[in-house]
Amino acid sequence: MENLLRRARNAVQVLKRLSNSKLGLIGMSIIFVWVVVALLGPIIAPYSPTSYHPQDRFEGPSLKYPFGTDRYGRDMFSRVIMGSRSVLLLASSATLIALILGSSIGLITGYLGGVVDEVVMRFMDILMSFPALLFAMLILGIFGPSTFGVIVVIGLVYTPRIARVARSAVLEVKEKEFIEAAKVRGESNLYIMFVELLPNIWGPLGVEASVRFGYAIFLSASLGFLGLGVQPPTPDWGLLMKEAQSYMSWAPWMSIFPALAIASLVVAVNFLADAIRKYEAGEL
Repeated sequence: MENLLRRARNAVQVLKRLSNSKLGLIGMSIIFVWVVVALLGPIIAPYSPTSYHPQDRFEGPSLKYPFGTDRYGRDMFSRVIMGSRSVLLLASSATLIALILGSSIGLITGYLGGVVDEVVMRFMDILMSFPALLFAMLILGIFGPSTFGVIVVIGLVYTPRIARVARSAVLEVKEKEFIEAAKVRGESNLYIMFVELLPNIWGPLGVEASVRFGYAIFLSASLGFLGLGVQPPTPDWGLLMKEAQSYMSWAPWMSIFPALAIASLVVAVNFLADAIRKYEAGEL
């Protein structure tokens, strides 16, 4: 219980420090708003995102439909609100997978070094040589589009990048005295890597994870736009952009509002990532 309270107090202190940055405060505020919107989506949305209103097809923004309607008369405001759920779920789950795999690989290769380090990291370099979107399209093109597939693929795409950051951080820490003391005590390699080293590289990993979270949002939306992401009838933001591309000239609201939603969340995450970087550098 005391450990939980101490961790909670530390988290509050970190948030206070991050809020000292104007951009960090803006980023946290926007992310908080979208998280609340995602959680309370069914309550906030005035209509079902899949309800058809044929008599109101292609209606522009109004009091009845704040973001207008699409070709089937579906309320774009409700679809953008409910679409935030899939975007946040995909991006956060994929980032978590990349963080777990990448930090594990970086810990092992950085600590063990030698042949293991050379072989594994060269393989990571090969994976990183492929553009993220192209690699994701290749995998999803083989196995077919699905929500689970998008999460796994995005996680795998960003694993090598997090692994390199983790490895670099481990190389800086593994020569410290407390690591040598753990070796003298006879601790196992696994204990040293995940109990002694991992807590001391959370800073760089946190910065990298926040950056990758922003990229994951954009990549998931890009895959949705290409038809390889979340499939209908789920109102994913990328899918909304795909559905709107044929009507941009005379129903621009169909693409403007999903695009603004994507942009606001990506920019907010980047603001927060910059604040975290400054916090780790001691500038906040």
